[in-house]
Amino acid sequence: MKYAMLCALAVSTLILTGCNTIAGAGRDIEEAGDAIEDTAEENRN
Repeated sequence: MKYAMLCALAVSTLILTGCNTIAGAGRDIEEAGDAIEDTAEENRN
């Protein structure tokens, strides 16, 4: 359990260090959502 928590913390830290601000995090999340949506639309047909 401790190992899983440590891994989750490490991944979160790596992700958040790429986003210097909350606005930057919002843009990153939006871009990821757009990419997922585009992939889903491509694979729908």
